[in-house]
Amino acid sequence: MPQAAKAPLDADEERVTRAQRLLIQLGAELVSRPFDTHTHDRLRAFLADDAGAVLTSLEKLRRRPETELQQRIAELAGHTLLSSGGPA
Repeated sequence: MPQAAKAPLDADEERVTRAQRLLIQLGAELVSRPFDTHTHDRLRAFLADDAGAVLTSLEKLRRRPETELQQRIAELAGHTLLSSGGPA
């Protein structure tokens, strides 16, 4: 059975998702090698160069109305969500 194509992320969703993955990776690296200067340099570079844009995108995503968020989740998941009242 062919799988339906996933909806692409918009620019803000993409920016926040990439940053989240990077920060989780850097956090894990800092736990396993707390004194690795390369990891520290990558974290500093992110904070200096990218964090501002990511925070702006995150704020835009947080301001979306609940109905828009529910619709977007359904698009990304590939199915329709039930209303909070449950099945009709």
